[in-house]
Amino acid sequence: MNQGAVQAFLNTRHFNRFHAVLLLWGLFTISFEGYDLVVYGSVVPVLSKEWGLSPVQAGVIGSYGLFGMLFGSILLSALADRFGRKPLIVASIVLFSVATTLSGFAQEPTLFSWCRFLAGIGFGGALPAVISLLTEYMPQKNKNRSITLALCGNQIGGILAPLVAVVCLPNIGWRPVLWFAFIPLVIVPFMLKALPESPQFLLRSGRREELEKVLRKIDESYSHESLPDVGEQTFKEEKVPFIGLFQNGLAVTTILFCLIYFMGLLMIYGLNTWLPKLMEAAGYPLVSSLVFAIFLNGGALIGTLIIGGMADRMASSKPLIAALYIVGAICLSLMGMKGSTVWLYVLIAVAGVCTMGTQSLLNAFVSQYYPAHVRSTGIGLANGVGRLGGMVGPTLGGVLLGMKAPIFMCFVAFALPGVIASLAVLCVRKKKRDIAIAGQEVETLFT
Repeated sequence: MNQGAVQAFLNTRHFNRFHAVLLLWGLFTISFEGYDLVVYGSVVPVLSKEWGLSPVQAGVIGSYGLFGMLFGSILLSALADRFGRKPLIVASIVLFSVATTLSGFAQEPTLFSWCRFLAGIGFGGALPAVISLLTEYMPQKNKNRSITLALCGNQIGGILAPLVAVVCLPNIGWRPVLWFAFIPLVIVPFMLKALPESPQFLLRSGRREELEKVLRKIDESYSHESLPDVGEQTFKEEKVPFIGLFQNGLAVTTILFCLIYFMGLLMIYGLNTWLPKLMEAAGYPLVSSLVFAIFLNGGALIGTLIIGGMADRMASSKPLIAALYIVGAICLSLMGMKGSTVWLYVLIAVAGVCTMGTQSLLNAFVSQYYPAHVRSTGIGLANGVGRLGGMVGPTLGGVLLGMKAPIFMCFVAFALPGVIASLAVLCVRKKKRDIAIAGQEVETLFT
């Protein structure tokens, strides 16, 4: 039994109850991560008035969570490759849920900022581990769709946060909006029992009986003899996993992925933090501005399901990702030109697809690009560097509003990174063949 044989077996199974349950756990994790991540954008207008924050100060506080994500994405993702995905997912959920709940008790900006930083570490650790686990277990024909569906949790959380804010802010204030983050802590014991460990990690750590028990859940007819005879591409596993991201022809692509994530997350977190405030500055009331945020995430939710299915039917999702970034840049530019409310809703929904939806598809693309022993590390590094862009986004929005820049220029500033990301995607080189069965390729993922 080797990693190539196990992965080939998993790639060729049919989607069943095991996969559905795993997908639901992934969706649950990302949904509450998404809620905790964007909830600051829903309370920042009220918080700014209560604490007397300037736009720049509010933007800096928003960046604390993203700064924490930088550390979490890079450090915890490497730990997931070395010590398993399951414990890192659970630990990350506990960390971001506890920290966000505690931020609801803060009486001044400093403690609130540190809570956002700690929550950010949890955000950064959960995403790469969830994506890696889904990549390894899902059938090949369902990988893109499954990963993008799980990452729709970002949009579910993004919709839930302003909805909870709309209910709570006028009646009981901003603190209960943050206390809502306590809910996942009640569910964690059930996750510990139900969530499987990474098949590649189980194999590397010598836990073959546990792995075979999981394989039988996936296919009752499994036996050791049913594993395909494969030739496996081998990689030297470094004690420091990051080194593997710059070997075997991966160096240039790793740098490009970091650039793409930087630009993509600048767009996403800039919009999620400042869209309600930008719409309010454009003359819309606060409640209507929160509705715009719901449309942004709702459009991304529906669109992500569509583009995930499209990607599974394509030989490569690379041209689709590049095209979506361009369309998103166009929509963001047009949002700065005040028109009819219906037209604005359409632009916001499409922009949601082309920013957050594309980011979900990009995560699926990257997770399948890297070999298993550096998969979480690769996704984590790209997401970690991307958080620098995520920190620039909220701060950039605060600076532009503080300068009283025209609303059109604010949106153009968030649109230009989409053009750069699109060009970088087109420069990503073709992925090397990983696994062969009887001399034929199992998968050719990228062109």
